[in-house]
Amino acid sequence: MLSILDRYFLRELAQTVAATVVVLLVIVAGSAFASVLQKVANGSFPASVMFQVLGLRTLDGLTNMMPLASFIGVLMGLGRMYRESEMHVLASSGMGPRGLLRPVLILGVVLVAITALVSLWLGPWAVRTSDAMVAAANRSVIAAGLDAGRFTNLPGKGGIIFVDSLSRDGSKLGRTFVATQSDPKKGPPHLKVVNAANGELYQESNGDGRFIAFKSGWQYEIPLGADNWRQMQYERNDTSLSSVQADDDEDPAHSKGSWTLAQSDDPNDRAEFAWRANAPPLALVLLLLALPLSRQDPRESRYGRLLLALVSFFLYNTLLALGRAQIGKGHWHSEAPLWALHAVVLALAGWMLWKQYSPRKLRQPHAGVPA
Repeated sequence: MLSILDRYFLRELAQTVAATVVVLLVIVAGSAFASVLQKVANGSFPASVMFQVLGLRTLDGLTNMMPLASFIGVLMGLGRMYRESEMHVLASSGMGPRGLLRPVLILGVVLVAITALVSLWLGPWAVRTSDAMVAAANRSVIAAGLDAGRFTNLPGKGGIIFVDSLSRDGSKLGRTFVATQSDPKKGPPHLKVVNAANGELYQESNGDGRFIAFKSGWQYEIPLGADNWRQMQYERNDTSLSSVQADDDEDPAHSKGSWTLAQSDDPNDRAEFAWRANAPPLALVLLLLALPLSRQDPRESRYGRLLLALVSFFLYNTLLALGRAQIGKGHWHSEAPLWALHAVVLALAGWMLWKQYSPRKLRQPHAGVPA
């Protein structure tokens, strides 16, 4: 049964953590939006799925954001109570560290469960869904810029194309008309006109090149300024569209399921799984580290402890990232050093909290000075 004090702590800390999550989520979404725009511009995927990919990439970013949001939220919530002397009044009323640890641990269980859900399942699912959505869009002429019933620029080439109908997924074309003009720098200019009864979009086996296969039609090559036209009837005639640019930042292990990574012997897979598995304990240790770091005097600067906490977080997170890199390079064959780091930081947080609540020794009077 929760006491009134426990409910008060939970309400105040949960509200602060929720507000911090919203603020950091906006920052993460802004960073993801810039990355998505850059990839749309270089052709990694079409603009038609930009906002869906943005939402999924933001969801994946929660893996790294949740521990930081929990840390800052608890730090700011308790810091406000210290500045307004609420914690000092509670301590003078007999509340010890156990009265503070209980609500923080209850909140920590919820936040750790959310972090584990995001890092081990929801984040990888979002990445796989995003990749599948991009792959499906790249197989559609709708994503390539074509639209039924009107003339549009031929993607990746100088010319126009007209289709009277498209299938629902954009991979099948109805009656088609294409007109392209050759590059004058590559020889005598000429106009090529192609019509087809139907067509379809397909990709190369590696998924990079995209082509339209026209079927049952005629092709006309018309030299400009001359009268030696060429006419050809065909059963199939292929033309290329803009190629799909590979995403250089893509990590194959990042989209794999956690269970698959756990059973793999590949160093990159083990490093990715170690990073996911260490997100929940990172959130819990940071919550406990926020308890001693949040203590401040009423006249102390509001952001002094926050700056110290951020430096501590980035140092902690950098050490974990270095450990992940060592696993990925095959230098470490176990996650034990990462867990040892968690244990060291947890012990440091416990020692700092004990020092704050331990009774202070009375000063001994000097010789000749009355006590």
